[in-house]
Amino acid sequence: MQPIKSGALLYPSPAPHDWDQFEMGRFLHNIEAKYRVKFTDYEQAWAWSVENLENFWAEVWDHFQIITHEPYTSVLAERTMPGAKWFEGARINFTEHILRSLTQCAENTMVKSRSQTNGSLNWSGKRLAEEIQRIQQGLLSHGIKSGDRVAGYLPNIPQTLATYYAVVGLGAIWCCVPPEMGAKATLDRIEQLEPQLLISIDGYRWGKREISKLEDLSTIRAGLPNMAVVLLPYLDENLDVSSAAPGAQVYAEFTAKHAPAVIEPVPFDHPMTVLFSSGTTGKPKAIVHGHGGLLLEHYKAMGLHFGMDESDTAFWFSTTGWMVWTMGASSLLVGAAVVLEDGDPNWPSLDGEWSQWSILAETEATYLGTGSAYLAACAHAGLNPGTQWDLSKLREIQCSGSPLSADVSGWVYNSVSMNLLLAPTSGGTDICAAFVGASPLTAVYAGEMSCRPLGVAVESWDMDRNPMAGEPGELVATLPMPSMPVFFWGDENKERYTNSYFNVFEGVWRHGDWLVRTERDTWVINGRSDATLNRGGVRLGTAEFYALLESHPGISDCIILHFEEGGGMGRLILLVVAEENAETTALEGSIRTSLRTNLSPRHVPDSILFVRSIPRTRTGKRLEIPLKRLVQGDTTGGALDTGVLVNPEDLQDAVQSISSVLQGAK
Repeated sequence: MQPIKSGALLYPSPAPHDWDQFEMGRFLHNIEAKYRVKFTDYEQAWAWSVENLENFWAEVWDHFQIITHEPYTSVLAERTMPGAKWFEGARINFTEHILRSLTQCAENTMVKSRSQTNGSLNWSGKRLAEEIQRIQQGLLSHGIKSGDRVAGYLPNIPQTLATYYAVVGLGAIWCCVPPEMGAKATLDRIEQLEPQLLISIDGYRWGKREISKLEDLSTIRAGLPNMAVVLLPYLDENLDVSSAAPGAQVYAEFTAKHAPAVIEPVPFDHPMTVLFSSGTTGKPKAIVHGHGGLLLEHYKAMGLHFGMDESDTAFWFSTTGWMVWTMGASSLLVGAAVVLEDGDPNWPSLDGEWSQWSILAETEATYLGTGSAYLAACAHAGLNPGTQWDLSKLREIQCSGSPLSADVSGWVYNSVSMNLLLAPTSGGTDICAAFVGASPLTAVYAGEMSCRPLGVAVESWDMDRNPMAGEPGELVATLPMPSMPVFFWGDENKERYTNSYFNVFEGVWRHGDWLVRTERDTWVINGRSDATLNRGGVRLGTAEFYALLESHPGISDCIILHFEEGGGMGRLILLVVAEENAETTALEGSIRTSLRTNLSPRHVPDSILFVRSIPRTRTGKRLEIPLKRLVQGDTTGGALDTGVLVNPEDLQDAVQSISSVLQGAK
């Protein structure tokens, strides 16, 4: 991997006279004609979209021909947060738009499933629509109605996709927990909702390992004894369900009846799906999203920012518990096919047959949504996907979960393709959308995010609400977004909701990230503002460390923590996973030299500890705050839900190593 300077131009922006090549450009040209304005660059278009927020979202509504059973009386009653009311009076349903798309693409292959458990499976638009209809009949037979909750304990397979749409079509509320989570982690999430029905698998394969979930399912049922259960034999298609899960209904029986789809028109903010926070800083928040918010945000994202249409095949690598899964499922809104992978993408090796690159090539996908950590791992391993696989149809890579370093950005263009749009993005489960990201009308710069999405009024502020440039400020949203949560489940008086986003700046969403605006009007996430390192009064963003260390020879992974005990400069501790055969003494010396030379003496850790793995979620998120809380003696059980970890067995060793160093320093 070649070093590259942050901010280096990797992909130029098109000239305004070429905007008509892109759906976003055509959309903006229509706005120019209708409102008699002129945009000379994307930034001007973005400014119009937030200054004229109501007109902008009305244009999105019309552009994508939102189906409404009653007209709306106003786009946005008041620009207030929290509590903004969008498109009051309208009665809509998210699934109705999915079914419209599937009808138009009835004979097209719309789902390409690749599973280490049951192999390859392709579904046409007609086949997916039929599964939705059959599941709805099963739901109705259990008395499921609008407002009821249905939970999934399901992997990334076509049946999960169909169940999601089926539940939402009835006006019921969907939530899903991926089966890699254990019983406790699952109950911590779904028991908040008291679901009437759970649909689960019996187990799955992860690489060569067969993992039964029947014992976990039994524990979950004991915790929710009044909940009906449907069991889909997935690991063992010949499973005797009556003995393996007494009282559960077999999925084949559940879906035996076929009838036309049922669509329940609901208000714009009617609860549609519940996404759970990671559970890394306490009990997972049950974040409720509404039909209209996700419908408009995802149409805007898929159709305008990603430029998807019926010619595209979108491969979003995700577990069913990540907001990226919900985002990716919306690719079908604009007629794009979706690729679902269920299994270990590193089996039998990073460049093996189940690699994301291999699946991407085999399915001829045009769009990849993946984790920044995955791209970094491939770059550090020296992979050359562009030569090993035929990726000629790939036109865009979106990555999220953690910041993408400049060096890895350069690797994408050098080793994957020079002819694609790289779209590092930062958003959140909270909005199931992006705060900063990319567009087809903006350039790509190494280590930076290209723009703020249309209609998203994001700024970087200091604590006095002054805009920041060139240095980190708080990421804030100064105007409402349609996909901001409707509420948190069980949050009486919206107290937890308000404290999560509006307890720093009244009436303004504060997300908790450090955001830097560059001189190019691009954006960099500089770490979590609540994980910022304060060395002698100087703030150090964690992203500064990772941007340098992720490309350092001999480092496989790392995490940086700061402990303020004892006053003064505190203790700065770096945990490192060394590459195989690396000599740790020499590696420690080179790390210290590199940090001192390239950053500052304040960035040099007091201690460097070598560990087996770094605490990360399956989406690649480093867990600085929860790890620090565990070291500091949080015994409440709320510091960290180990069900979200990739390598939970290594966690205690990391905690003990850090604790020993801190004790020795006293």
